[in-house]
Amino acid sequence: MTNTLHRRGSEGELEHDFVIFAIPARGINNAGSKPKLQQFMRMALRHRPVNVGDARQGQRRSDDYEAMIAGLTDNTVATATFDNREALIEVMREVKAADLGISVNISGPIDTVDGCCRELGLRRHGVEHSLGIKGAIDRLPNRTVLAIGTLCGHGMVSFNLIQRVVQLSKLNRLSTKEAAQMLRRPCVCGAFNPARAREMLEQMCKLG
Repeated sequence: MTNTLHRRGSEGELEHDFVIFAIPARGINNAGSKPKLQQFMRMALRHRPVNVGDARQGQRRSDDYEAMIAGLTDNTVATATFDNREALIEVMREVKAADLGISVNISGPIDTVDGCCRELGLRRHGVEHSLGIKGAIDRLPNRTVLAIGTLCGHGMVSFNLIQRVVQLSKLNRLSTKEAAQMLRRPCVCGAFNPARAREMLEQMCKLG
């Protein structure tokens, strides 16, 4: 199960949003998995992810990735987020060749991810879908604010913060790039996609 299942958007929009995790299973193969997680993270970084994170340490600046890699532990989840299929499949290719022996989970449009697996001769062992949101959905924010918020599956990026940075961007007090990076920070796991968030913020600013 992964909280990244709940990302929202059209099929085309989700083609720019992929998250890949390396997850050792506690009590089964986590002992001694630190070097494998470090290898996974270095492979991911070679392909220019838009975000990376470690469930225990959180995110780091791009000039501090080596410190994050050094701080990985056996009992964590390493995460990398990409905004294009080409980078994802190259990471998958390296991970397959490395044969790390730990679980790898990918979030993205099922047909695209499945196509990547087939191209590399991989057979996925399962698939999970979000069933959507139930209940008082009339109390939810608008579609775009909700889509940006769900880029952090743990709900750490508040709807109020999203609406605030949109206001600042409309007033030219904050660029959409700066706003996307501001929204990225509360999502400690590294699954937030600032590239996609920036695109949505620009759309909201154009609407006035």
